[in-house]
Formats: sequence, structure tokens, C-alpha cells
Amino acid sequence: MGQVLDVVAPVFAIIAAGFLAHWRGMIGKAGIAGLNSFAFAVATPALLFASGTAGHSGGGWAGLVFFTAAFAVYGGVLLAGRWRGWSLRRSGPMALDATFGNTVMMGIPLILAAYGQQGLSILLVIIALHSLLLLTTATVVSELAQNAQARKWLLLRVSILGVMRNPIVMAVLSALVWSTLGLPVPDWLRRALNLVGAATPGVSLFCLGASLVGFNLAAGWRQMSVTVVAKLLLLPAMVFCLCRLLGLSDLEVAVTTTIAALPTGANAFLMSSRYGVGMAESGAAVLVSSVLSVVTLSVVLALFTL
Repeated sequence: MGQVLDVVAPVFAIIAAGFLAHWRGMIGKAGIAGLNSFAFAVATPALLFASGTAGHSGGGWAGLVFFTAAFAVYGGVLLAGRWRGWSLRRSGPMALDATFGNTVMMGIPLILAAYGQQGLSILLVIIALHSLLLLTTATVVSELAQNAQARKWLLLRVSILGVMRNPIVMAVLSALVWSTLGLPVPDWLRRALNLVGAATPGVSLFCLGASLVGFNLAAGWRQMSVTVVAKLLLLPAMVFCLCRLLGLSDLEVAVTTTIAALPTGANAFLMSSRYGVGMAESGAAVLVSSVLSVVTLSVVLALFTL
């Protein structure tokens, strides 16, 4: 548990700093909105482009299992929301919260410490597709929810334009094209991208903490609990079962299940902020899942490393 706490503690500290700074009036709504825009439009795209052009390989089957389970959970949350009578505008952010993990700030140090460089190589392959697949899907779902009354051809056009206007998705797509063409990234440009991208986790978590000021836990706990249970329990259980079913190696099973058990990542909150829906609930899901993951990740690591 101490190993997990060492990784999670900075997450809590930055979230608390954002909450206190906004609550005490040190940074107002306009300042937080500016930081949110910087994280979404500048820092995160820089981080993802730098990571996507770094040239990771291997771990293909592990990635296939992870995203198969992730999309099954994503679709399950959308269907559950429809059954409960929730709008797509409400259940869309919930589906992302239930599947998008904190693979960078928590995943990298945790996987490296527990499974070494071989485990990290599997994680990096999943990270390369993580934002591309999940955030692109989330963007399309959000655009469909906002333009539900439009004609089908117009709905398709709006969805495509929504993806093209999303700087995070376009950064990942650009990195994919860049790598496919085998183009080199100049050293000075990679250093610049890394410097800007390094601000992503901290700024995102700070804004997340600020969003929790005034959050009504009594009103939002049902939605939050669904996403937290799906993220910390359902997704890793599905990944583990699929890994065993397909006969993946013990290392692939351990690493992929651990990745699936990571708490909700701050980029899910940034997407909610982008569309102005479920920001507080998404922020609370990140916070609560991070707190509970101290226990759940400790159990997962104990099962695979003892």
C-alpha cells in the first residue's frame, strides 16, 4: 500500500491546492477557465504528440484486450444511462469517467516500480492509443448529444467537425500520421513539447480541485458511484478475464489488469469542461476513485507481485 500511496499522494496534494486556491478566492472563475483552456488546447496536445512520436512497440494483444473491455464498459454505461432515463448528454461524460484512466501521472511510475521496463513498454503502447480511441469516441458522443435534433447528414458533419476542432484528438492523430511516415522530430522541438506537456498533469488536477468548490455530493453521488465502481472494479475484472481467455503471458495479464484498475484520469474532467457538462461530477469521480484506488491497486499489485 505504501508504494501506491507514494504515487497517489501528489495527486491529492495538487487537487487540494486547486480547491483551496479557488475557495479562498486566490484564483477566480476566469483564471480557472484560462488554466483549463491552456491544459486542454496547449499542454495536453503537446504531451500527447511528444509521446505518440516516441516510437513504442510491442504489447499488441494486451492493447486489444484493454480496449475491447474499455469499449464494452463504455457502451454498457451508455445503455445503463438510457435505461435509467438519462440523456446522452449526461451519460456520455459518465462513460468516459468509467473508462479513461490516469495512465501517465499514476500509471507510469506505478507500472515501472512494480513490473520494470518490460511492463512499462506494454503501458506505453496502451497510452499511445488511449486518448486517440477514448477521447475521439467521447468527442463524437458529445457532439451527437448536443445536436440530437439535427438531420442525419448534418449530424455526421457536426460530429466530424467536432473531432477536428478537438486539439487533443488532432494531436494524437497528427502523431500517428507523423510516426507512420517515419518523420523525425527535431530535438529542439521535442524538448519544447516536453516542457509544455509536463504542465499537463499538474494544471489539470489543479483545475479539477477548483471545480469541486460548491459540489453537491448528496445530489451527485449516484452518478459518481456508478462511474467509480465501473472504473475500479468492473473494467479490471473484464480485462483480467479476457487476458486469461486469450492466454496472454503472466506479465501481460498483470500489467494490463493494473492499467485497467487505475483511477479516472484528469483528461476525462477536461472533456467535461470542454462541453460544460458534468464537470463537478467528473472531478469528484477523479478524486474519489483516486482515494479508493489506494486500496484497490494495493490488492491488484499484491495478487500479481507476491
